[in-house]
Amino acid sequence: MQRWTDLADVPSGYGPSVVTIGNFDGVHRGHVGVLERMVGDARAAGVRAVAVTFTPHPSQVHRPDTAPPLLTGDADRLELLAQTGLDAVLLLEYTLAFARQTAEEFVVRYLVEGLAACTVVVGHDVRFGRDNAGDLTTMIELGRTYGFTVEVIDDVAPVVSTAIVAAPAPGVAPHRRWSSTWVRELLEAGDVAGAARVLGRPHRMRGIVVHGDARGRELGFPTANLAQDATGMVPADGVYAGWLRPLRAPGDPAAEATDVLPAAISVGTNPTFEGVQRRVEAYVLDRTDLELYDREVVLEFVAMLRPTVRFDSIDALVGQMRLDVERVRDVLAPAPPRG
Repeated sequence: MQRWTDLADVPSGYGPSVVTIGNFDGVHRGHVGVLERMVGDARAAGVRAVAVTFTPHPSQVHRPDTAPPLLTGDADRLELLAQTGLDAVLLLEYTLAFARQTAEEFVVRYLVEGLAACTVVVGHDVRFGRDNAGDLTTMIELGRTYGFTVEVIDDVAPVVSTAIVAAPAPGVAPHRRWSSTWVRELLEAGDVAGAARVLGRPHRMRGIVVHGDARGRELGFPTANLAQDATGMVPADGVYAGWLRPLRAPGDPAAEATDVLPAAISVGTNPTFEGVQRRVEAYVLDRTDLELYDREVVLEFVAMLRPTVRFDSIDALVGQMRLDVERVRDVLAPAPPRG
């Protein structure tokens, strides 16, 4: 998949293309369903499939104090979008100046002249251009003027069966649409298993491993601490079973990007030690030899084991950590996630 951050990056004469527009935060099952259908239609027509998306999220520009946490950072969003089969993604910097474009200016510059769109795929609730003045009717009218068709795709919802309606699985509402909001609600409750059902994969965080207080190492459970600027929404405080994947640094053959390591992941302030800073740290099972400092890693959350609690003694904490490790083994026993 080609990745562009400016129209100047788009090869001259690129297209024709089927184009969709969206934020795609989390790249959940609804996004994937729409994108895979779009890619299939593009392949059948012999044209390119392109997604236009934005960074930062528009809500972070227009209402930074109330914007919801992002489920994925740009690196993970692009990686997940690539898995849908898209030919290219145009990742545009979203600024107040960018937002002042009229709906027509945006469509002409990016979709018509930049990507040679023959079809634009949108949802019923599409909004674009200055003050979100452009809507579905606007897009259809612009398509007539500039020579592209508009395809409207409804949101994708879970397949509903009689069994699901009678006894819905945890984390799955039988009549609710897949959505980023739904995923955030589940993560706020610590229900990472439910979030995975909506996402179609485990929720992930990505960040650089930094030095912590070294208490885990002293207790026999050395942890990889994620930097505070790690991307991906932090789930509720607690202890989780999950996976740690070290990423290969440029020019570093020793860093295996394909390693997927079982881990006990802790989220919280370490109340037993009177901690105040919320941290995400992971202990890779049975490994005390890993050197992960300054390495970028991905953490994937599979299941919540227990909430974070304060222990009366170090011995009580260590005893619980041993139990947590055994529970992680049980949870992760079937198989590691796909890369």
